[in-house]
Amino acid sequence: MTLRNDRVKIGVLLAGGSGRRAGVDKRLLVLGGRTLLVRNIAFLRSVFPTVAVSLGTGQRLDLGDAGDAEIVHDAWPGASPLAGIASALARYRRPVFALAADIAFPDSEALRRVLAAFPGHDLALPAIGTEYHQPLFAAYGPVCLAPMTALLEAGRHRIVEILPSLDAAEVRFPDDALFHNINTMDDYREARRTVAAGGDAPADEAAAAQPALVAIVGKSDAGKTTLIEKVVPELVKLGLRVGAVKHDAHSFEIDHPGKDSWRHGQAGAHAYAIASPERLAFITKLDGEMPLADIARRFFAGFDLVVAEGYKRTAPYRVELFRVGAGHADPLCGPGEAIALVTDSELSHEHKFALDDGAGLASFLAVRLDALREY
Repeated sequence: MTLRNDRVKIGVLLAGGSGRRAGVDKRLLVLGGRTLLVRNIAFLRSVFPTVAVSLGTGQRLDLGDAGDAEIVHDAWPGASPLAGIASALARYRRPVFALAADIAFPDSEALRRVLAAFPGHDLALPAIGTEYHQPLFAAYGPVCLAPMTALLEAGRHRIVEILPSLDAAEVRFPDDALFHNINTMDDYREARRTVAAGGDAPADEAAAAQPALVAIVGKSDAGKTTLIEKVVPELVKLGLRVGAVKHDAHSFEIDHPGKDSWRHGQAGAHAYAIASPERLAFITKLDGEMPLADIARRFFAGFDLVVAEGYKRTAPYRVELFRVGAGHADPLCGPGEAIALVTDSELSHEHKFALDDGAGLASFLAVRLDALREY
């Protein structure tokens, strides 16, 4: 839904806190095939010609698929939403709309109502009942900067403390369902259930697309399997449904000769499955090697990401593991061939990770799911 907005031209995503109370960086939790970070920047971009991401002083954040949004660092310590909004107002000296990065399902109609209420007022924000306001889905005018600055310089960070001194337009909502934010993993699981029930149609489009695909490549004995063992649990923590593919350049036998299923294949079945309450294995005969992209599309529909081991020449996106400690003198990939480099060497790369930084690599991949689906 495209909204016309002739007054507020700047959308600010408040992303200064990583939300470790949830146990992970909640900005990177995945809903409907995209991280909260990427989803909410896309929501703001659908309305505002200028989109900024508010971060704490000195913070860095890989925006991945979200592209080159402007970064506004807090001018006050504490990485609070109040500091983020005040810093954006100080930067632009124009009205801004502020959105919390952990709001799960920002609503276009709710945004339209808030923006429609703003003209002629100092700020506009949702009001639920008689006691509760939602200041992290709200429009703020430049006049708000002075009382915000006074609070911050007094070491206070509650946004609602500025309301008595300003002309605030209160937009009434019956409850806070439209502003569901993720503070804990229970909140996140509830949001996932909403997506699974079809309550978030735009994100479902991403979830229905082919899975993202990346291969971990490297020379023999570099430790590719070990790296996959590090990165997959970190991806799962972020809510991704992950599949894995191991390339074998030689023939292999997964079924056991003499077993009933093996005999089915020997009898002439071109494909057969072994199924139990816990597992299912599908075995098919091939006339030639199936491309990795076809494996991902055919067998991993509904997954967020497929991580392959191998396919060093044919994978559409490769992360190279180059380990000097394994006796290797040169990397496998040429310049520009690997999207990231995991290494113990001094080699430079725009996206470089230490051998044990599974969490860092997982974050890098999570914010690029849209790009990794293009193959």
